[in-house]
Amino acid sequence: MHDFHLAKQIVEIAKRYAKKNGLERIDQIVLELGELTEHGENIKPENLKYNINLLLPCKIKVKKVKGDVWTLVNIEGK
Repeated sequence: MHDFHLAKQIVEIAKRYAKKNGLERIDQIVLELGELTEHGENIKPENLKYNINLLLPCKIKVKKVKGDVWTLVNIEGK
């Protein structure tokens, strides 16, 4: 469930970005993901990808980084 919560935040940000930049659809989201813990559980890249894809079907790339942060690096679409 913790992965889903972050996925929902990411999708909301991606949709706002797409609307602001005139994109009708999002084809790819690129993220950097550190060691995040939410509700005592580590957020795993594969679970995050799965949950983002449930909310917004698209290609998702996750690069592991150091620290306890996540960053939305890029959104591609048309």
